[in-house]
Amino acid sequence: MLLEQGGGEEDGGGSGPAPSVNVLGGRLEICSLKPMTGFFRNGCCDTSGDDVGSHTVCAVMTAEFLKFSKFRGNDLSTPMPEFGFKGLKPGDRWCLCAPRWQEAFAAGQAPRVVLRATHQGALSYCSLADLKRHAIDLV
Repeated sequence: MLLEQGGGEEDGGGSGPAPSVNVLGGRLEICSLKPMTGFFRNGCCDTSGDDVGSHTVCAVMTAEFLKFSKFRGNDLSTPMPEFGFKGLKPGDRWCLCAPRWQEAFAAGQAPRVVLRATHQGALSYCSLADLKRHAIDLV
């Protein structure tokens, strides 16, 4: 699936925003609809100036990463029904904050990533070479 709106630059032709771009230079693909993820909760790791956390890395959760993230103060595994959040489990895809992915990478705990669903904005925090080393979709 591809994202067809939001987060892109105007194309100058009056047809609305251009599709967002992934770290490989192509159209940004959907990361996950179940669970619903993304800063805009549209399933996509799209971003904007309002996304101060840069939720741009489409990461595949692991038990090790979930434990690491909880230890670092971001509990992604505990359900919070009051917010409609069921908690993440290993195998779930999630739009992770790029600085958190980079922190996990430095600690040897980085989860795998889906490059085609990782927004190019992640490159402000993470190197493409490191993301590629953790990719599940590198061709």
